[in-house]
Amino acid sequence: MMASFMSYFTGRRDAKQSARDAIVSLREQLMMIEKKEEHTQRQIELETATARANAVTNKQAAMNALRRKKLREADLDKLAGSRLQLEVQVNTLESANINANTLEVMRKGATALKDIHNGLSLDKVDATMNSINEQREIANEISEMISNPLNAGVDLDEDDLKAQLAELEQEDLNERLMGADHVPVHAPAGASRVETRHQTAEEAEDAELKELQAALAMS
Repeated sequence: MMASFMSYFTGRRDAKQSARDAIVSLREQLMMIEKKEEHTQRQIELETATARANAVTNKQAAMNALRRKKLREADLDKLAGSRLQLEVQVNTLESANINANTLEVMRKGATALKDIHNGLSLDKVDATMNSINEQREIANEISEMISNPLNAGVDLDEDDLKAQLAELEQEDLNERLMGADHVPVHAPAGASRVETRHQTAEEAEDAELKELQAALAMS
């Protein structure tokens, strides 16, 4: 309403408001035609009943009722045609209004995209991505240096390390084989203890004999 009031003084018509006003007017006209159709249909039914009631007793009245019925049916056909035209026009206006609104929204979206991409170019995007990749590689190298500081700057050849490990294993095996050829023969533990006890008893007897000899010499 305010848009219509302002357009009256400015001389400009808002397309959206104009479409809305036209749709409202067309729907109001449709409602009026529908009411007119209902009234005409009731008149046709009334004329039909009058003609039937006078078909035998008053043929002239019956004929006049049929004439009026015929006119009412013609009016009803015209109203139906007008209603169809108005419905088509309403549908066309509503579709056009929807299309206009859709186009306006798309235009605003395009403008927003243009503002977002303002100052951007494929070269700038490519340069930015290259810079990001370069910094990512530097970060990976720093992480590797921090996580493995002892091996920093050392070229570790896995094949060489495996060869050295094989040599150490072979040396250990050779030493074990050589040790098996020179294993000393040990007497049973029980026999050693018997021999030790036997030697101790003889030494005791020798000591007692020497003491007896010394006593006899002194007497």
